[in-house]
Amino acid sequence: MHTAERDRVFGLDIVRAAAILLVLLLHSRFILEGTVLEGFPYVRIPDGVELFFVLSGFLIGGILLRTIESGGLHAQELWAFWRRRWFRTLPGYYLILAVNYVVVRYNVIHEGIYNFNWRYFLFLQNFSKPFVGFYRESWSLSVEEWFYVIVPLLLFCLVRVVRPRVAYITTVVLMLAGPVLCRWLLMDSSFDAFWVDLSIRKVVVTRLDSIGYGLLAAWLYRYYPDGWRQGRWPALIIGSLGICFLLMYRAPAGSVYSQVVYFSLSPICMALLLPVAAGISRGEGPVAWFITYTSRISYSLYLVNFSLVAEVIRDQCAPQGGADGIIKYGAFWLIAYIAASLLYYGFEKPVMDLRDR
Repeated sequence: MHTAERDRVFGLDIVRAAAILLVLLLHSRFILEGTVLEGFPYVRIPDGVELFFVLSGFLIGGILLRTIESGGLHAQELWAFWRRRWFRTLPGYYLILAVNYVVVRYNVIHEGIYNFNWRYFLFLQNFSKPFVGFYRESWSLSVEEWFYVIVPLLLFCLVRVVRPRVAYITTVVLMLAGPVLCRWLLMDSSFDAFWVDLSIRKVVVTRLDSIGYGLLAAWLYRYYPDGWRQGRWPALIIGSLGICFLLMYRAPAGSVYSQVVYFSLSPICMALLLPVAAGISRGEGPVAWFITYTSRISYSLYLVNFSLVAEVIRDQCAPQGGADGIIKYGAFWLIAYIAASLLYYGFEKPVMDLRDR
C-alpha cells in the first residue's frame, strides 16, 4: 500500500470531503432554479474553500515542524518540500488550465478568452488584484501555491537566526498579521458583496491568514498534545457555534467586519474543528468508503467541477426548470465524479507515483 494511504487519518478525510462537497453544492445551485428543489440545501452553507485552506495549513505545518526538528531546514529540504508539493499540484492545474483555454477558445463555455494571460502560469492572476472571466475557481489555487512558497522560505531564513520553534511561531504570526493589514489597507466602504468577494475574498495577499490558522493548529497539536486532546470537544462546540453565528449574522458589505474581521473569524472557527477530526483514525462501512474516496479525488473534483462541468451545462444545455433542472443537477454530480475519477486515476495518481519513485 502507498505510504500516503497508510498514513490517512479518517477524520481529516471527513474534513476534506466536507470541504469539496460544500464547494460542489455552491457551484451547482443555479441548476435547481425553477425546480421544486430550488435553493437546496435551503440554508447558507460554510465556505468549503476556507475549510480547505485551514486543513492545508494544518497538514503542511505538521510536515514543516517535523522537518525543522529533525535536522533543520536547509536548501536540500526546502527543494524537496517544493518538489513534492509541485508534483502534487502543478501538473493537474496546468492540464486543466489548457483544457479551459480550449473550451473558452471554442465557445464551449462563454467566458472571456481575452482575460487569459501569462499570470496564470505563475499564479499571479489574483496575487494583489482581483481577476475575472477565465478559470475563476483558480483563485484559491493561487493562494495555496503562494503559501507553499512563502511559508517554507520564511522558515528557511528564520531558522538561521533563531531556534526552530521560535522560527515557526514567528512565521505563523507574520502569516496571520500580514493579510489582516492588507485587508485593512484595501478595504473600501463603497464595496457591495460582489466586490468584497472579488477584491478581498479572492486575492492572495488578503487570504493567506486562512492557511495560517492551520499552521497555528499544527503548532498546538505538536507541542501541547494534552491540551489539544482534552480541549477537543469544547473546541468543537465553540467552533460549530461560531460557524452558525457567521452564517446567520449579516453586516453591511462596506463594514470593517465584512471586509476584515469576518475573514479572520471564519478560519478560526474552522480550525477549532480539527482537534476532534484529527482524533478519528478510522472509519468503516460504505459511508466511510464514500468519504475516503471523495477526499482522495477532492483536488481533481475542484479542478473540473465548475468550468468543465457546471459552466458547460449552463452554456450548452441550460436547465429549463422542473424535471429538466433536477435531471441536470443529478447529471452535474455524476459527471463531476466521473471526470474527477478519470483525472485522478489517469493523471494525478500516476504523476504522484512518479514523484515517489
